[in-house]
Amino acid sequence: MSWLFGIAVFFFGLMASIALHEVGHLVPAKLFGVKVTQYMVGFGPTMWSRRRGETEYGVKWIPLGGYIRMIGMLPPRPADDPNKLRAVSTGPWRALIENARDVALEEVRPGDENRVFYRKPWWQKVIVMAGGPAMNFVLAFVLFAVVLMGFGVGVLTTRVDSVPKCVKTTAEYTKNPECTSADKPSPAAAAGLRPGDVIVSVAGKPTPTWEEATRAIRGHGAGPVAIGVTRNGQAVTLNATLIAQDRESLDVPGKIDKGVGYLGVSPTTIIERQGIGSVTTQMWNLTAATAGSLMRFPEKMVGVWNAAFSGEERDKNGPIGIIGAGRIGGEIAASSAPLENKVATFINLLAGFNLAIGLFNLIPLLPLDGGHIAGGLWEGLKRAFARVTRRPTPGHVDIAKALPLTYAIAFVMVIMAGLLMYADLVNPVRLAG
Repeated sequence: MSWLFGIAVFFFGLMASIALHEVGHLVPAKLFGVKVTQYMVGFGPTMWSRRRGETEYGVKWIPLGGYIRMIGMLPPRPADDPNKLRAVSTGPWRALIENARDVALEEVRPGDENRVFYRKPWWQKVIVMAGGPAMNFVLAFVLFAVVLMGFGVGVLTTRVDSVPKCVKTTAEYTKNPECTSADKPSPAAAAGLRPGDVIVSVAGKPTPTWEEATRAIRGHGAGPVAIGVTRNGQAVTLNATLIAQDRESLDVPGKIDKGVGYLGVSPTTIIERQGIGSVTTQMWNLTAATAGSLMRFPEKMVGVWNAAFSGEERDKNGPIGIIGAGRIGGEIAASSAPLENKVATFINLLAGFNLAIGLFNLIPLLPLDGGHIAGGLWEGLKRAFARVTRRPTPGHVDIAKALPLTYAIAFVMVIMAGLLMYADLVNPVRLAG
């Protein structure tokens, strides 16, 4: 039951995030006088709706997104030049574009001429379309602030929590987790480090934080090194002989640093509430990491394909769909962690999803918000150039011409969504194991 409850809670959290994303579009659209006929969460048949004024608000049955319908998203076909013959094309793309124009203009009624989206100033278009991703960024920041400033986060300290007696590879540990006489003693145990010792220096260099101590040990490499510790209030210097090991990089997740120095101690973790500066740093670091992942998105999707059909291990830092996100929510709820930790993990995960949704929507391709933003910025640039060069004001950017590419991208996105759902069912991302 707790697993199902976790899925439901995380699912509704995602739906609330999508609903607020659309509010980010809805509010500026109404402020700028654009007529909005629908505000919907989900796609497909309508589950529930209610009309308020000129806008129908509702929920649809397929929970894979949401939208607002603004009238006049596409401009009408350009007026014919009376001095030229009208170009007539019966090609499929031309027919598609003209049909889309007609559909977009069907909702325009007498008196709505100045309320269509395409006639709004370019900067208003940009604000309306950027409002959705901006709402996701605000949500992510608020949710990260709740976790970091309200619950606090685990901070690794230089106080030693445990000292393994021996060094084992993963395969050796799986076969027998207990140390035997055949196993090599860990450098920390051989040097006499004890739980409760506080590491204050490595090779004579002060190490006030666990990260600095780790970097100093790794950077030293294999060989003897002096480890300064505080034990029961007394300064003690221990002589350890580090060994070389392959460890995951501290800077690039997933990368393995070969032959770095290894001591073999586990740090004590304490919970500390952070300040607003830590929230900003968290947002910046995760934004940079997520943007980097989006740049490698095609490569990541190849990994999802291999995991789905070849049984390869699923990349925990790779993309997942709504089904996968729900399963993670179920794992969190079903875990043995304290309730406070579960709630903090839920919120932190939801914050990360909002950040990813916001960045993904900024990709400058239609039908994503970023495509409309790019169109608005291009229109503003063209008009600014015309003013500087004293040329006639150019017309509105005709995004209808990009519809063939838009439909192609939408088709690819549907295929990717289907692949993610399948992979989430047959080889899901798991928090543990």
